[in-house]
Amino acid sequence: MGAYQRLEMKVSVVSKKLWCVHKPLVLLIMPLLFSPLLVTMPEKEGKCLYVVALMAVFWCSEALPLAVTAMLPICLFPTLGIIPSKKLCPQYFLETNFLFFSGLVMASSIEEWGLHRRIALKVLKIVGVKPAWLILGMMVTSSFLSMWLSNTATTAMMLPIANAILESLFGDLETLKQKCKSIEDRDSDIINGQSTKMHSLPSAASEKQILSLDGVDGAEQTDMKTAEEIRAESEYQMKVWKGFLICIPYSASIGGTATLTGTAPNLILIGQLKKLCFKEHDQRGEAEARAKALIEDDYRKLGPINFAEGAILFFFVLFAVLLFTRDPKFVNGWSVYFKKGYVSDAVIGVIIVSMLFFFPSQKPSLCWWFDPKASNAPYVPLLSWRKAQESVPWNIILLLGGGFAMAKACEESGLASWIGGHLQPLAKVPPAVAMMLITAFVACFTEFASNTATIIILLPVIAELAFHVSVNPLYFMIPATIGSSYAFMLPVSTPPNSIAFASGHLMVKDMVKTGFVMNILGLLSITLAMNTWGIAMFNLNTYPDWARPLNQSASVADVHLPRVHTTNMTL
Repeated sequence: MGAYQRLEMKVSVVSKKLWCVHKPLVLLIMPLLFSPLLVTMPEKEGKCLYVVALMAVFWCSEALPLAVTAMLPICLFPTLGIIPSKKLCPQYFLETNFLFFSGLVMASSIEEWGLHRRIALKVLKIVGVKPAWLILGMMVTSSFLSMWLSNTATTAMMLPIANAILESLFGDLETLKQKCKSIEDRDSDIINGQSTKMHSLPSAASEKQILSLDGVDGAEQTDMKTAEEIRAESEYQMKVWKGFLICIPYSASIGGTATLTGTAPNLILIGQLKKLCFKEHDQRGEAEARAKALIEDDYRKLGPINFAEGAILFFFVLFAVLLFTRDPKFVNGWSVYFKKGYVSDAVIGVIIVSMLFFFPSQKPSLCWWFDPKASNAPYVPLLSWRKAQESVPWNIILLLGGGFAMAKACEESGLASWIGGHLQPLAKVPPAVAMMLITAFVACFTEFASNTATIIILLPVIAELAFHVSVNPLYFMIPATIGSSYAFMLPVSTPPNSIAFASGHLMVKDMVKTGFVMNILGLLSITLAMNTWGIAMFNLNTYPDWARPLNQSASVADVHLPRVHTTNMTL
């Protein structure tokens, strides 16, 4: 063995050992690495940036559990003299956290009684069974469910349904993969001792083979098609299969951006704002009919909607309607009947989910009281506290609180203003370009860090930048918040991506190629939305009154406002 090979082996061994202890090393080295911030910057700003930088690294590297990192502000900000604990600790249970909690409890009740499966199968029955329509149905269903359920729960629920439909359409996946290979590849597999069922003796056709597109007529159809035609058709089917799997996590991530409780970054934005103010074959018809029959059979097995499902659906719709009509802006909402500012979305959420804990899961009957033979089973509410406790990710609630605590410290220490002042050169960039750059940066950053951590770290800085360049803060903050959910390129970017990748049917290159295009389309969609109907919807042409006190100079905002207004109108 040569010297170079020995050196290479030693480096490999050391690198493996370093990776085994990389988390403790991050915890030990990073505080020392960032220590110059304590002496090279103004005192309070430097100390705050030191803590923020540590938390950012710990969140991205997961050197500590996310929830533990989220509690570091309680340890560090008071001891460093940045903000007293009595101001900091309440940030962990703001009304935004209670709204998030309400959404999670509602989601757990939906899952408890299987309402989500009924919704999914019903949508699939409506859209039909052709691959293009099925993919659309999967995307619509996943998007809708992720508005109310977590993106992860939506993906985990939809993938088994997708796999069942795909097997009905195309048969066994391993067989399909073998058909995609060229003859040379198959010969190579045989030489290497990796022969598969494709080369075994013929046997009676299984149900899956009968359902597959090119298994309708067995050997007869194989004789009618050339090997190249079979391979081409199988490659097409494989692409459809991958499309099914990859569309679910993408739709879940996109759907989560549509409601406040759909994903954590949306709630963080609200918290920040409140502080600031195919080719077809004849044989395919039979396979599609079988797939349709499978969906209808699964839906039929659910039976008629029961009392518990109906009650959950009622509270679910009531929750959504009350949230929308509380203060819809274009008309007076029902909140005008209460003292102004007293009733928020969190109040609605807690009221609705509280009802779930005592509303019966069985239809009440007066006859039960007078029937001695009736069952005396214990009363069961729609949701038990044990189920809610198991379903609610308390670590995410702490993570939200840590983000609000960090933002409060940045405000109190003056760090946000200090950073905003140093970003003044961006004032020379047209607001539309600045918005695209910010959204693109956030979308790239969130590929490697959780969307919640990304928006917690960046949103206060983005808000301060908007104040300094005298642009309506919403013009930068909304695209950044939505962009933080556009993590499409890597399996590790989001839990939904990881779940889909863990099925073993997708490759990293599949996600990178598709995800890159999705990121570009997402960026263009946000840009279009914010510079068209977004201007009217959020009144982006004006500098809001709630932002003026936070700007260092109101007169500067007044001077620059016409320039921003003109730029937006020309887009």
